[in-house]
Amino acid sequence: MLTEKFWEQKSLEEMSTQEWEALCDGCAKCCLNKFIDDEEQEGPTDYIDDEETVYYTNIACRYLNSHKCECTVYDQRTVLVPDCVKLTKENLKDIFFMPTSCSYRRLYEGRGLPSWHPLLNGGKKSLMHKKQMSVRNKTISEDAVDMDKFEDYIVSWALNDLD
Repeated sequence: MLTEKFWEQKSLEEMSTQEWEALCDGCAKCCLNKFIDDEEQEGPTDYIDDEETVYYTNIACRYLNSHKCECTVYDQRTVLVPDCVKLTKENLKDIFFMPTSCSYRRLYEGRGLPSWHPLLNGGKKSLMHKKQMSVRNKTISEDAVDMDKFEDYIVSWALNDLD
């Protein structure tokens, strides 16, 4: 059982595993393929230079159920997809690749949970979907895309942050 408004009473470091997992709003923006336009480096990176930008695409991981905004292999995601990043208390400081609407990022930056977050809406994602803050039905699977043309799939909606 979660304590009411635990995120206002505890720091991220103090949270239990159950509380940490409950912070995820379920938007699935983290499942979108992202890239940094960098001529010098290929593949995943754990840093971003000041002059660089993270670009989001509507290309989603093959394991994302876009309608439910859920990973179909959640417990095995980092094994099946080596580039999949599991957010932890230890790596949270390096979340430059997460959208500004991400609940973990918002709390880390001291901005609180957004009004559409399921924890503020009886555990339901409906307001999040209504406010267009999730990837629901906006994505295409990476299996259906020529990844050499990923730049054709850049989107700005993934960067929306309402409050």
